[in-house]
Formats: sequence, C-alpha cells, structure tokens
Amino acid sequence: MRIDRVDIIHVKNPFVHPFETSFVRFVERDALLIKIYSEGLTGYGECKAFHAPLYNSEDNGTCLYILKNFLVPSILHQDIEGPAEFMAKVSFIVGNRLAKASIENALWDLKAQREQKSLKALWGGVYEEVKVGVSLGIEPTIPALLNKIEKYLAEGYHRTKLKIKPGKDLAVLKEVRRHYPDITLTVDANSDYTLADIELFKAMDEFNLAYIEQPLAEDDIIDHAVLQKAITTPICLDESIVSVDAARKAIALNSCKVINIKSSRCGGVGEAIKIHDLCREHNIPVWCGGMTELGIGRVQNISLASLPNFTLAHDIAASSRYFAEDITVPVVTTTGRCTLLVPDESNSICYQVDEKAIDRMLVGREVFR
Repeated sequence: MRIDRVDIIHVKNPFVHPFETSFVRFVERDALLIKIYSEGLTGYGECKAFHAPLYNSEDNGTCLYILKNFLVPSILHQDIEGPAEFMAKVSFIVGNRLAKASIENALWDLKAQREQKSLKALWGGVYEEVKVGVSLGIEPTIPALLNKIEKYLAEGYHRTKLKIKPGKDLAVLKEVRRHYPDITLTVDANSDYTLADIELFKAMDEFNLAYIEQPLAEDDIIDHAVLQKAITTPICLDESIVSVDAARKAIALNSCKVINIKSSRCGGVGEAIKIHDLCREHNIPVWCGGMTELGIGRVQNISLASLPNFTLAHDIAASSRYFAEDITVPVVTTTGRCTLLVPDESNSICYQVDEKAIDRMLVGREVFR
C-alpha cells in the first residue's frame, strides 16, 4: 500500500464522570488520532497515551514528537506491505510502543479494508461476542462506591474491578465483600505497593478475589514472583508485560497466573497476538485491558478480545460508560447480556469513524503530505 498522507489529530473528550486511579484523577480523554491516506482509502489508529507520563514513560507530547520526526517519515510516500513490515522498519526505535502502535493500528484498518476482511478474521478471532467487566475508580466514600457497584451489577457486568491505593484497600474490600459476597471481584493497584506490603496482600486472600492486578512496580517481574509465592490470590500482570519476551520471563518465574494484554502497551496488535499465543501455550488466561479509549481504539479492542485465549471479562465497556459522545457511528454499546458483539463477515455490525464528532472535539491537526 502506498502511503499518500498522514494526519495527526489532537482531540479532547470530557468524561461523563471523573475517573480516579492511584496516580491521577482524569476529567477528560486527551488523545491523538492517526489518519493514514492510502490509494483512495483511509485508515484510523488511536494513540493510547495520556496527557502526562502517568501510566508509562510516554505521553501525548513524546508520542507526537516520535510520530512527526520518525514514524510518519518512515512510511510517507513509501510502499508498505502491512503492519508487520512497518514494525520491522521502525524496530531501530527503542521503546515508544504507544506511538508505534498508533500507526500500526491504522495500517491494520487499511489492510482490513484492502482485503475486505474483518479484523477478527485477520487476527484469528473465534468469539462472536465478548464479556464486559466494569472498572471503578477510587471514590471519595465507600457508600458512593457501593452505589456504583449496585448500578453496574444491575446492568449485568460480568466482573467488578476496584482501583485501590494505600489507605483505600482493605477497609474498602471488607465492606464490598460484606454487601456482595459472591460477585466476581478484582482489584487494580497500578503499581502503588511494594514487598513491604506483603502482609496486606496476604490479608486480601480472605476476600476471594479473582486476581490482584499489578500490585508492584510497573517494570517488575522478580518481586511479583516473590509475592505470588506468598499469597493464594492470583496476580495479574499489566504494566510489566511490554513484550512477548517480558511475558515469557514472567511465566518462567511464576510471577503471575493471569495476564492483561493491552496491544498499545506492547507496541501493537502483532506483539499482542504473540503474547496471547504464548499464554495459551502455558495455560495462562488473558483478558483485554482498557485505557479509557475513544471509539477507534475501543472497536479494535473488541476484535482483539475475540481471540481464543481471551477467556476473562474485559475492560472494554460501552462508550457511554465514559463519554456523552464518541467518535464512531454507531457508538459502542453492549447487548442485553452485557457483552459486545464482534464485527465480522457473518454479521451486519460495522463501525464508521464519525468525522463530525472528531471536529467537535478537535484541538489541533498536523498534516503530512
């Protein structure tokens, strides 16, 4: 495919409700969108970075720099066979996985259009629909959290995940389990603890959690192995799994029993599929994590989650969970079973990018011809 033009589009979309994790309180989704023009077709990707380097070392500013100065020049007016060739072409760039993934995702969109296949078919998906879990931020009070849990349970979400941080952990879990003893419950620490907190995590064993997500440092595998050996609750690694090689080491060290795959975090869908396949080989269940994506990234996540080893409920959710409006037509909505239908050749589900919605959220646009 010949790359004729690339647009980098900066948008901001306010959240319906602020979303708080252990490291930040979000009030809007500040995002970069990639639009690639190729021989009459246009492909979209979404950069999953945030406004600051809060989740990992990348943010929108660093991604924009890498995109403008390295990634876009590597493909503009070039013939690119597809996403795999692009990733090989930019392999000299160390890290910067979120930036690379945004271009790779747009190339997958173009490939799907060119071959007239769904992403599900291209990636080897098998599920017609995928289960949705809800991820709840840190609330100011326990009653406020309980009210939200009640709301989302009534909507049928298959798993409830609570963000935790020091001082907002055991007491919260105790009250949640007192009210909801049988729900599928997980917690996400976003790397806010250390091995000095090992007794706290031992205490969590009594709450029958499906897993504890990324309790220790974002780049750690070794300490997680120590913690996993000391507790019965499965550890789920997220931030630590930046590549298939990182996943291989984590599995070899018994650092976790579950893995959360975010395609952008590991540099793109190609690497995510390799991680999926490795975990399937070692009987490690996986699920698709979310980064409060807008519709473009959200739709691509649905297709990724259709691969066979994605057996746990996902952090994808309906667009309305986060936004009053989104940038696809239709917006992503759940079924009455609180699942998401996967677009493929056998159904009539088709998501189109809403250019007018993008214009309403527009902050800036850079065009490379």
